[in-house]
Amino acid sequence: MFPSLKRRRGSGTLLDVRRDIEVAGKVLPLTIRQNARATRMTLRIEPGGRALKLTIPTGLPDREVNAFLTRHQGWLMTKLARFSGESELEHGGTILIRGVAHRIERTGRLRGLTEAVVVDDEAVLRVGGAEEHLRRRIADYLKREARGELERLVGVYAGRIGRRARSLSLKDTRSRWGSCSAEGDLSFSWRIAMAPPKVIAYLAAHEVAHLQEMNHGPDFWALCERLCPDTKNAKHWLKRNGTMLHAIDFG
Repeated sequence: MFPSLKRRRGSGTLLDVRRDIEVAGKVLPLTIRQNARATRMTLRIEPGGRALKLTIPTGLPDREVNAFLTRHQGWLMTKLARFSGESELEHGGTILIRGVAHRIERTGRLRGLTEAVVVDDEAVLRVGGAEEHLRRRIADYLKREARGELERLVGVYAGRIGRRARSLSLKDTRSRWGSCSAEGDLSFSWRIAMAPPKVIAYLAAHEVAHLQEMNHGPDFWALCERLCPDTKNAKHWLKRNGTMLHAIDFG
């Protein structure tokens, strides 16, 4: 099923094997990587649920890899079922805004702002424009929400430690939720606008703390918790739910 992994010519580096695997009728790319320090096989779902990565001990026979993947089909089906949010970005579907599920309602108007309102105690996101632009308009709304809240929080937290961020930008990164350069440039994933307020606050505090501590040592985490006392719970929420936010397709 999988050809043996070979070393790159003139190098001790092992080449990854990339293949497709079918899970519940869905074909996903699978990367198999050998690691000399690995003592067991580790299967990981990449952010967004669109790919898989399998790390194996060096020299493991193909038959053991195949058996492992077969045994974990049920586990994969269960985990990947969480990534069904793509189809919900339609009229009558739902989208999280600051941790609250909003029903998506197309207004039918070609113009008009996208706005979050409460109708009969129900949170609703009203979206104008043509149907084919629905996802883009929702993404644009989330970007505006993320920028406004993050700029406010960064200003507050940076002021508390006597620092200043040089710039703030929004991206759609899959590998990290935020970053801070040595020059003080902060970058955030705009998808964080879907998370609860405490998680948005934690992310802002995390990157602001890097303006003073460019590491993840004890002093950094102490500062992060001083800025955001709910750091531990927010980290746990992001670890548990972050891939769900990445899975939503705004294309």
